[in-house]
Amino acid sequence: MARIAGVDLPPNKRLWIGLTAIYGIGQHRARSLAAKAGVDHTKKIKDLTEDEVTHLRNAIESEGGIEGDLRKEQQMNIRRLIEIQCYRGLRHRRNLPVHGQRTHTNARTRKGPRKGAVAAKKKVMARK
Repeated sequence: MARIAGVDLPPNKRLWIGLTAIYGIGQHRARSLAAKAGVDHTKKIKDLTEDEVTHLRNAIESEGGIEGDLRKEQQMNIRRLIEIQCYRGLRHRRNLPVHGQRTHTNARTRKGPRKGAVAAKKKVMARK
């Protein structure tokens, strides 16, 4: 099993699809990395030799910008926006959509499950 950048690649998938399991590598970048490493991108991951995996690992490390470093950089950017209290930072802090989407009826993914305001009123009325 090939392990690159701390991620186990799925053995039954082709190289250019399997590399997308690494955070920060999409399909296009996976193909270009395979070409840079001199490995056929249509080869299955389980069929790769140790030499090819080493070449891939070196190509990925030389390009940079993957996994932990990329996640940390994105979190730092968000933290900076929150600290300077710009509009986007306030939206991040309140867990609301950042890019101007409608929130009156939608945005359930970002806002979470609906709060039961009507159910809470009924409970209060029942106590009295």
